[in-house]
Amino acid sequence: MSKMNLPNKLTMLRLCLVPVVMVLLLLPQSLLDWRIVYAAGAVLFILTALTDMLDGKIARKYNLITDFGKFMDPVADKFMVIGTLMALLFRMMRPDLYGVAYDSSFTVVFFVAVVGIIFRELAITSLRLVLVSSSGMVVAAKMLGKIKTVSQIVCICTLLIEPFIDLLLCHLAPDYFFAHFYPLSWLTVAVMLVFTLWSGIDYLKGGWKYIASNK
Repeated sequence: MSKMNLPNKLTMLRLCLVPVVMVLLLLPQSLLDWRIVYAAGAVLFILTALTDMLDGKIARKYNLITDFGKFMDPVADKFMVIGTLMALLFRMMRPDLYGVAYDSSFTVVFFVAVVGIIFRELAITSLRLVLVSSSGMVVAAKMLGKIKTVSQIVCICTLLIEPFIDLLLCHLAPDYFFAHFYPLSWLTVAVMLVFTLWSGIDYLKGGWKYIASNK
């Protein structure tokens, strides 16, 4: 760790913070009120996501881009996103344990989205490993992949923050039409899934040509 440059240290810090966020989000209502969990989870996740923005900016500004960083940065992003999404999915499937109830149809859609994201990330990570082992090529994240990551981060932040917005709106307007429906969560989950699949297809198309089919 001491031999790493600052961007790579930030990447590793992001990896270390992922289990902290997951453990926090998996604390049941009997141990800690869901409002405290969601508020603390949102703050910690946003701080974790900021390391993703900082490591890239620092690496480009000070010419500290390394193959380790190009490989580990997207890996850390995957751990951050998938770990948090799975913790949130578990919460949705056990409203009796966690105190926040989501519409059953949203839980099903969210489950499909999480599974799609996991399959996409496994496929792309496998392709990256094949490219490294077969040709020594380390492919940095494309712009579409970065947009995908941003859409996932925005979705997670929305999932953590919108229940507070819902509480406020229900308090101000008891007949609020979208009470406990979470329209912003529906929207961001859809956008996240579109960009996740789109970027995955784009990466597969770009990387497949480097793999010799006769080897």
